[in-house]
Amino acid sequence: MSAAIWVPLIVFVLIFILRIPISLGLLSATILYLLVKGASIGQVVSFVMFRLYSSFVLIAVPLFVFSALVMNTGKITEKIFGFANTLVGRWKGGLGHVNVLASLIFSGMSGSAIADASGLGIMEIDSMKKAGYDDGFSCAITAASAVIGPTFPPSIPMLIYAMFSGASVGALFLGGVAPGVLLAVVLMIYVAYIANKRNYPRGPQHTLREFLVVTFKALPALFTPVILLTCIYTGIVTPTEAAAIAALYALVVSILVYRSMGLKELFNVLKETVKTTGNIGLIVGSALAFSYIVASENISQTVASFVLGVTNNKYIFLFIINIAFLILGMFLDTSAIQVIFLPLVIPAAQALGIDLVHFGVVICLNMMVGLLTPPFGMLLFITSGISRTPLKDVIKETLPMIVVMIIFLFILTFVPGIIMFIPNHMIAR
Repeated sequence: MSAAIWVPLIVFVLIFILRIPISLGLLSATILYLLVKGASIGQVVSFVMFRLYSSFVLIAVPLFVFSALVMNTGKITEKIFGFANTLVGRWKGGLGHVNVLASLIFSGMSGSAIADASGLGIMEIDSMKKAGYDDGFSCAITAASAVIGPTFPPSIPMLIYAMFSGASVGALFLGGVAPGVLLAVVLMIYVAYIANKRNYPRGPQHTLREFLVVTFKALPALFTPVILLTCIYTGIVTPTEAAAIAALYALVVSILVYRSMGLKELFNVLKETVKTTGNIGLIVGSALAFSYIVASENISQTVASFVLGVTNNKYIFLFIINIAFLILGMFLDTSAIQVIFLPLVIPAAQALGIDLVHFGVVICLNMMVGLLTPPFGMLLFITSGISRTPLKDVIKETLPMIVVMIIFLFILTFVPGIIMFIPNHMIAR
């Protein structure tokens, strides 16, 4: 590596100290590197544009963002919550179970933990607090269940991972099915334990007629993940085309079926979609610009060589990477981890013969756990903010759930068959 590499490294340190937005930091580091190196900025622009234009999968990101916003605005989330309530609300600690199940269903539509926590979260926390649940626990289970969103397909982080790694989006989505469902089961077991310990209430018993009425009203919403996943897994459409279908279907259901969205609401959804997509696009674009430095300085190969010099055991490597990413998740935003550190470790994973689908699902769950970990877990701040619950109360209730999720993460890490069973049987690889 050349001496010019010290320029972006110093800039990185300043980024983290000054809390500069990651996209601006990456662009600043790249521009300064090019000036010191005497390289052509136009060459980097061509490099970035080629990577963007050749990454068809990125088009799916704004479509999934749009779908999630439409479903939150169009009252589809209310139908999902009501359906989940008729299924498991009568159990001990029923609303805690409803919280998890509703998040699992919503996961098949949005692909975003933030969309889950900020959309369904308001309804879930309010209902739990009115029923007598502790404020901290209501926020904590809402934040923890939101982690299912990017684990179960579709998943925006998996789309970005696929762009960096070249892994199949369809295989990644299939690989996330079992972990997403199992994570929901694990959280519901934890809810059952806490509900019995604290004597949380049961919900009302619903008659068969009530169940059928609620289910009938929720069917248009429930068909969203069915249509989306069926289209992808049967090979009828690509994940990007499936995202477009999901966006159109959510819009039709909100406007024509539930009649809960007008022109004003649609304009607000489009405005928020542009803002969110702009943020994601700026991060991805700046990451691709920085990847020029990584490529020209052979940083990935250097990291891979260093890792292989430390260990050639893929399970030790996975253990070290999991610990490192969990620590990074305590202090850095998920986007920073994904665009800076992930491209550096993927070559080492490939060199050790680790399946990139397995690696992607594990890393994705790892980064989502980072959204829960103090002191900078985004989901903690979201649930605390929308409920006006002191952050310390949310953190106290979240810590045991984090421990449970980390144990689950390491099970997925060392038992790859859990992730790979469905992709191996549904996709010729």
